Amino acid sequence: MAVQQEAAQEYVPQPKKKEPSELEKRRKKIEPGSLKKAEMRPGGGDARPSDGDQVLYHCTVRTLNGVVVESTRSDNGGKGIPLRHVLGKSKMLLGVVEGLTTMLKGEVAMFKMKPSMHYGEADCPISPPSGFPKEDELHFEIEMIEFSKVKVVNEDLGVIKKVIADGQGWETPREPYEVQARISAKTGDGKVILSHAQGDPYFFTFGKSEVPKGLEMGMGTMAREEKAIIYVTGQYLTQSPLLSTIEGLDEVQFEVELVHFVQVRDMLGDGRLIKRRLRDGKGEFPMDCPLHDSLLRVHYKAMLLNDEKTVFYDTRVDNDGQPLEFSSGEGLVPEGFEMSVRLMLPGELALVTCPPDYAYDRFPRLVVF
Repeated sequence: MAVQQEAAQEYVPQPKKKEPSELEKRRKKIEPGSLKKAEMRPGGGDARPSDGDQVLYHCTVRTLNGVVVESTRSDNGGKGIPLRHVLGKSKMLLGVVEGLTTMLKGEVAMFKMKPSMHYGEADCPISPPSGFPKEDELHFEIEMIEFSKVKVVNEDLGVIKKVIADGQGWETPREPYEVQARISAKTGDGKVILSHAQGDPYFFTFGKSEVPKGLEMGMGTMAREEKAIIYVTGQYLTQSPLLSTIEGLDEVQFEVELVHFVQVRDMLGDGRLIKRRLRDGKGEFPMDCPLHDSLLRVHYKAMLLNDEKTVFYDTRVDNDGQPLEFSSGEGLVPEGFEMSVRLMLPGELALVTCPPDYAYDRFPRLVVF
């Protein structure tokens, strides 16, 4: 017995070693002198980007005698659209990744790279353009436009969110919530293609393909009143009433202010008994919802769906200002009413649209006209 106890004391589980990332493996192969930097214009501040940051930058590649090989700048034959990558996640040239992490915002620098730091690298994750001199030592002129922390919504980097202003609370919209948001959109070169930034917010229902798929994925990570830029690449730019023309768009940047959203629950699955949450309650759903035999105290107002929205019962008027008190499961209130209340948290406010057969067709009205 003593031997068994001693053996047990000697056994200490060892934590599993974390496998190095592909970028870490590539970095271990960097040879001294293969990447050199010359500052051309100083940047501002003290911060430099690190793995996980999104970087926006212009890049022009030249031979050592000054011939332009490729460029993002329009005056050098490019499209004029900066490159946007996430360090450590996007497929990038090793020398560009290492160079960017040394730069300040607004800085322009020239990097002299041996082939092993660009397309000549043995483990380079991207193929060189046709005719690219991948075996030559080259100059990479890079301008760091900006960098920031981002949330990678989709692992293929098709949807990325940059928070501009934090929101309120923990809850985020999901199917089938109703959402109100101010939304603007522009292409990578800054051309505005959509603007709901002013006036009434755009209204849509989650999960109904009423906004592009990638935008909905990004908004699904936002809290109330949050402001963010959501970058969506072409494969997630599905056609929708919000953005009907998507042909030829490689990427769209959506600027979003999530004004409000409400939970919409289809209680019967046929669209007849609908519960819309107008104000959050306190607690965890469904843990803090009332049980079958709970005693409930509820304030409610009952009205007809006519043009006048005629109110035929209001506890604050017709019950001496006191909430209605009843036990669930005893059949003391209409079925649709009880079904909805049993999915509510204390303090929650909801609007329930109920069909007659779950309301007063099979239950007497509290006030008869």
